[in-house]
Amino acid sequence: MEGLTLSTKEQSRLQILNGVLERYWSMKEAVPLLGVSERQGWRLLAAYRREGARGLVHKNRGRVPPNATPETIRQQVVALAQERYGGVNHTHLTELLAEREGVMLSRPTVRRLLTRAGLSSPRQRRPPRHRCRRQRMPQEGMLLQLDGSHHLWLEDRGPWLTLLLAVDDATGTVPYALIQEQEDTRGYLSLLQGIIERQGVPMAVYTDGHAVFQPRHSLSDSVAQKGPSTQWGRALTELGITQICAHSPEAKGRVERANGTFQDRLVAELRLAGACTLEEANQVLAEFLPRFNQRFGVPADQPELAYRPVDPELELGGVLCIKELRRVAKDNTVQYHGRTLQLYPSTERPSYAGARVEVQERLDGRLLVRHRNQILTPQEAPALASQLRARVPIGPAVATLPDPDPTDWEPKEHVSAPVTPGPLAGETIWYEDPARKQVHRDLVVAGMERARQQGKRIGRPRVNERPEFEQLYAKVVERLGSGGLSRRQAARELGIGYATLKRLLDSNERS
Repeated sequence: MEGLTLSTKEQSRLQILNGVLERYWSMKEAVPLLGVSERQGWRLLAAYRREGARGLVHKNRGRVPPNATPETIRQQVVALAQERYGGVNHTHLTELLAEREGVMLSRPTVRRLLTRAGLSSPRQRRPPRHRCRRQRMPQEGMLLQLDGSHHLWLEDRGPWLTLLLAVDDATGTVPYALIQEQEDTRGYLSLLQGIIERQGVPMAVYTDGHAVFQPRHSLSDSVAQKGPSTQWGRALTELGITQICAHSPEAKGRVERANGTFQDRLVAELRLAGACTLEEANQVLAEFLPRFNQRFGVPADQPELAYRPVDPELELGGVLCIKELRRVAKDNTVQYHGRTLQLYPSTERPSYAGARVEVQERLDGRLLVRHRNQILTPQEAPALASQLRARVPIGPAVATLPDPDPTDWEPKEHVSAPVTPGPLAGETIWYEDPARKQVHRDLVVAGMERARQQGKRIGRPRVNERPEFEQLYAKVVERLGSGGLSRRQAARELGIGYATLKRLLDSNERS
C-alpha cells in the first residue's frame, strides 16, 4: 500500500463500500451514492475485497487508450455531419459513414464525437418512465435534499426573502437552514458550512437544476468542459461530496413538502415574534428548528451517523468560498470585480508579476490571494493619477458651492471649504465631484443658446451641405446604377455611413 494515493472520490467510495461490508446498507442503496450501476457496484466491491483500497484505483489511470479514435477521423466525422450529412440522425450517419466514406465506427462512438461537438441527434425519443416511492436512506447524513423557497416570510413587515433549507433524507429533520435575500452561491455555501460545523460532511446532496448547482452553458460547452464548472460543484469536489441532480420537483419531494410546512408554520412564528429584519428572522428560525425536528422527524433505520469529520489539515474557509483565477499585472496588482488588490513581496518570491494566482472571496467578506499553496493578504491598491484627477478630497461635510454662471465661458475653480473634522478625524473621503460636471453641462447649454442667437448652425453640417457633395453623389449614383459599385463601396467613397447612403437613395426613389 506504499505510494498509493486515493482521490476524494475514491475515498468516498471506500467509505461507502465499508458500509456495505459491515451491512449498514445494501448495495442497492449504495449505488446512487457511488454514481454507478448496481452491477458495477458489485464489481467494485469484489475488487475491494480482492486487492483492498488499490482495487478502487482504475488500472488505466495515466494511460492512453489503444483503441482511441484518431484526431483526423474525429474531425472528418464532425465535418461530414455538419456539411454533407447534415440533419441525419446518429444511427443513420453511422451506416452512411461505413457505406460511403469507409469510416468504420460504432454508433456510440459517433454519438460521443458529435455530442462533444454540440451536434445532437435531430430525432430523439424518450421512453416512458415508471415512478414509484423511493425508500429512505438507512443512515442520517447519507443524503441531504437542498432547496430554496422565495416567499413573503415577513408578510407586510419586510421584503421578500429566501429560505435555504436542507432536509435529511433518512430522518426528515433539518440539520441547518438560513434565510437570505436571494438564492445564490454564497447562501448555499453558508448553508453547507453550517451543516459541516454542526454535524459533519455529508455523503451526498440532492439538488435541482438551479444555476448555482448546474452551469447555464450550451450542450457543447457543458460536454467539452472537464471537471466542475460552478463554485458549488468545485466545493463539493474538494470535500468529496456526491451531487445528485433531480429532474423534477417530485424527485426531491421531502424538501418540497418541508418548504410548504415552513411557509405555514414559520410565517406564523415570525409574526408572533414581531420579526421585521433579516437578522431577526434568522434568530427566530434558529429557535424554530429544534421544535420542527422534534415534531416532524422520524428515526432512521440505523442509528449510526454517516457524516464524515472534516480533515484537520483542510481549511474549510478556503473551500467554501468564491475562487477565481487571475493574472498578476506588472505592478503586482490583481483586478477583481472592479477592485484593485496590491500584492506585497514575501519570503517565497520578491515579485508576483505575471504569475497566475487564485483570488478567494471568503464568506466573511475578506479577499485573499493564493499562490502555490501560500495565502497572501492583499490590500487595496493606491489609485492611479487618472482616478485622482476625477476626485475631490473633502472632510466629513461638504461645503456649498456657488451656482455656476451659464454666460461665463471661463472655468472656475471649485474648492471645498475646510470644515471641522468629525468622529473620523484625519480620514479623507473621496467622491466624484458632481458640481464640476454640472458647470461643464451648463456652459455647453449656454454656448448652444449663444450660437442660435447669432444664427450659427449647431453641430456638424448635413452631408448634402458639404462642398461638392452633390457632384460626387451624382457620379456615385450613376456607377451604382451600372452595377460597377456596391453600396458599401459607395458609402466609403462618399465618406458617409451605409445607413446614411440608404436613406439618401430611398428619398431619391420616393421623389
